[in-house]
Amino acid sequence: MDRDYLWCLLNMMLDEEEALEALCPACRAEAQEGRCPACGNPAGEREREDNPSFDWERYQRMKEGGGA
Repeated sequence: MDRDYLWCLLNMMLDEEEALEALCPACRAEAQEGRCPACGNPAGEREREDNPSFDWERYQRMKEGGGA
C-alpha cells in the first residue's frame, strides 16, 4: 500500500515537471515563484520571527537529556 502512495507522488511530480517544461522560460519562472493563495501576488521572502519567551538554555538542557 505504501508503494501505491509513492507511485502516485512520483507520477504527480513527473506531471508537474512535464507541465513546466511546456512553458516558455518567462512563464516557467513565474509559475515557480511563491504566490499568495488568496490574491496570487508574489509572496516574497518569508520572515522568520523569534519567540522572545523561548528559553534557549532550557531547550539545550532538555535536548542533551537534562531535566527541565
